[in-house]
Amino acid sequence: QLQKDLEEVKALLTNATRKRVRDVLVAEKQKLELEIKNQPSPKPKDVAEEEKSSLGGYTVKINNYGWDQSDKFVKIYISLSGVQKLPAENVQVNFTERSFDLLVKNLNGKNYTMTFNNLLKPISLEGSSRKIKTDMILVMCKKKREEKWDCLTQVEKESKEKEKAAYDTADPSEGLMNILKKMYEEGDDEMKRTINKAWVESREKQYKGDIPMDI
Repeated sequence: QLQKDLEEVKALLTNATRKRVRDVLVAEKQKLELEIKNQPSPKPKDVAEEEKSSLGGYTVKINNYGWDQSDKFVKIYISLSGVQKLPAENVQVNFTERSFDLLVKNLNGKNYTMTFNNLLKPISLEGSSRKIKTDMILVMCKKKREEKWDCLTQVEKESKEKEKAAYDTADPSEGLMNILKKMYEEGDDEMKRTINKAWVESREKQYKGDIPMDI
């Protein structure tokens, strides 16, 4: 499209006689030539087709993994059958100081992705890497400081702290109430009916026990 515009401007420039009109057309010609020059060169068809085929059919999000740690590394294990048969460039991991994302391209016609954001502590980009093993990918996150991680992400830590605060209370009855409240909020309709019934019966028993009996 830009090339066609340029050809038309050149044709107009050939016929233009007034200086002001020629100046405008010259400026426009230079602008179009610069735009054309800065355009990315189109990829050869075979390269484009090869890239398209390497992406496989559709993308699957990986949710299952295992992890452990040493003094220097946090290690994440991802099981993927047959991953060792792929070209090394089809298994890509990008690291930031507090995250990493994994992309596996065209494994049995599918792509696989996994993203970890808000890692518990900062990692070193230079020392982090990935290893391809039989039916498994090992992601090695190099710790910036040699210290133990209680969990993998900041979100997991906050979730554990909230649960601990809910259950670890000086008043045992309050702790029970927190547990029942959590069960009620997360339960289905049947669970809610059961908890409501137990609550009503408990209140009725308390009420009857509080009334003094006439002798």
